[in-house]
Amino acid sequence: MEEQLPDLWARIRCVWERDEFGLPSFWVLQILGWAGFYGLILLTVVLPSRDKPEFWNQTTCWATVFAASWLLRPACRSLLRKSRPWLGTELRAFGLSVAVGALSTFAMELVKSSGRVVYADSLENWLQSTVMLFLWCTLYFSIKQWQQSMRERERLVLAESEVREARLTALRYQLNPHFLFNSLNAASTLVLQGEATAATRMLAQIGELLRTTLDNDASAEVPLSQELAFVEQYLAIEQTRLGARLRVSTAISRETLDAVVPSMLLQPLVENAVRHGVAPVIEGGTIAIASVCRDDRLLMTIRNSGPRTNAHSVQSGAAPGGIGLSNTAERLKTLYGDNHRFSLRSPETGDYEVAIEIPFRKAAPRVEAVCAH
Repeated sequence: MEEQLPDLWARIRCVWERDEFGLPSFWVLQILGWAGFYGLILLTVVLPSRDKPEFWNQTTCWATVFAASWLLRPACRSLLRKSRPWLGTELRAFGLSVAVGALSTFAMELVKSSGRVVYADSLENWLQSTVMLFLWCTLYFSIKQWQQSMRERERLVLAESEVREARLTALRYQLNPHFLFNSLNAASTLVLQGEATAATRMLAQIGELLRTTLDNDASAEVPLSQELAFVEQYLAIEQTRLGARLRVSTAISRETLDAVVPSMLLQPLVENAVRHGVAPVIEGGTIAIASVCRDDRLLMTIRNSGPRTNAHSVQSGAAPGGIGLSNTAERLKTLYGDNHRFSLRSPETGDYEVAIEIPFRKAAPRVEAVCAH
């Protein structure tokens, strides 16, 4: 007996547990729903008349229909499993309601008449029981169909999320060999130029940078502070190669350091700026990195000096050429859809600017972003 008590208590607890959508179990809904209906009968029919026979009459009617609904549940579950069209399912449920309603009416009349069936009011009670049971079946089907549609929606959202993560991972992995090839090519150039010390230092820096890349490989998004640290490691490698020709300027707002950004977002853009804006120029140039939070949006810009060129602008979604820029455009579109801006601008002064605007979110949960407006 003592061993059976924990099992009984576990079953009682299961009855009161909610499902994955927060709804109570069928048993709880069944009992509460019919109890509420019985309370409504007492308030609207029995209490105004204050007639004891009427009380027993209404209670008997309610109890027989309540019991009949339990008989209908297995049949309704069987109808749902057969996946028929909604109209066909409803027609079969109506037929079941008619049959079970007749059975409950017969039992009701036996109880009310002390074993003698009175047919005067049987037809009216049969119709009432049929309608109530059919409405019960329809409500049962509706709840089950809603639960099924919610499960299908969750599966669809999960599948879309998995596809998006796979796409982001593929785009991320595309950057690693591209960066490694360029960095090793720069190291080999130093060796050919006879700068063995600088080449050795660069190879050590490349190893450290690759270790950082592998450590953060599983993270689709990282704090901006972590991304900036990664960019600093990369710029240290380039400064080993370019020396004083590469100058770096940063204007990072303190409130943006905890902002969440896509992993390896800035490094490809900074690499583009160094290789196409600074390295080709004999006197070198400046890379300026800035970030600011404005109206719950994170705005980041990377500007590099360069030769005078014709002014042009490329807006988000234009898929500019080059692995770094096209990869960044694809990742931003995958992560944020239309809720971002990725623009490239080259004024006549020769400076080249990449601007990124994304929603501002803090890296740490439960901390609301507070931006300067």
